[in-house]
Amino acid sequence: MTSSADITVDKVTLRYETAKTTVLALDGLSLSVKPNEFAVIVGPSGCGKSSLLYLIAGLEGITSGRISVGGKTVEAPGADRGMVFQSYTLFPWLTVAQNVEYGPKRRNVPEAARKELVEHYLSEVGLAEFRDHYPSQLSGGMKQRVAIARALANDPAVLLMDEPFGALDSQTRHTMQRLLLRVWDHSHKTVLFVTHDIDEAILLADRVFVMSGRPGQIRKVLNVDFARPRSSEIVLDPAFISMKREIMGLLKSDEGDDDH
Repeated sequence: MTSSADITVDKVTLRYETAKTTVLALDGLSLSVKPNEFAVIVGPSGCGKSSLLYLIAGLEGITSGRISVGGKTVEAPGADRGMVFQSYTLFPWLTVAQNVEYGPKRRNVPEAARKELVEHYLSEVGLAEFRDHYPSQLSGGMKQRVAIARALANDPAVLLMDEPFGALDSQTRHTMQRLLLRVWDHSHKTVLFVTHDIDEAILLADRVFVMSGRPGQIRKVLNVDFARPRSSEIVLDPAFISMKREIMGLLKSDEGDDDH
């Protein structure tokens, strides 16, 4: 199994060219995530959070600067980086098991080893009995469980998650948060997770990176020192409330800087 890797984003700038203008999405942004760390990014709408994940995934090219994962410069997508999106990006014509098996199969992992990976990760996300179902037969939360299992079955060093629970109802979201923390604890992957939900950020993270409005930069990094495992009762802790208030203040001061 691949060990986790560090992520280094060094003075990264991203410009979009549109028909009428040039948009500066990220401006000299730098951050670093340690191996096996659970890091969370929050920021105003339009600040470039998702764009940053796409750059780390190698799905888009940077304008200037450098991104590296495990010391290797990111220039294209790679098996060392798994991505989970907000939308359910499963192949509808494949069963749950076939979706999870897809990455290892493309990498020519032997069939017996593939089956073992599928069984392991479907068990991890609590979907072993749904292995022969198709995505259309699953709820939103179940689809995201499959997406997480599929990403992990490819054995990435880094898991990039772009608001993966944003479309789920509150109860399912809390279930998925607990599931993700358990799977992360077992898999020892590095996680970089984007969310709009401040409670979710503090509940999940070792550190929270707060981004500014566009052009995106890292405004502040907060260490989340609550002991693990964490229960949902943590939201009542005065230190949790204080940190939430601080993040909300940082985001509120940026209102109007983005998308306008």
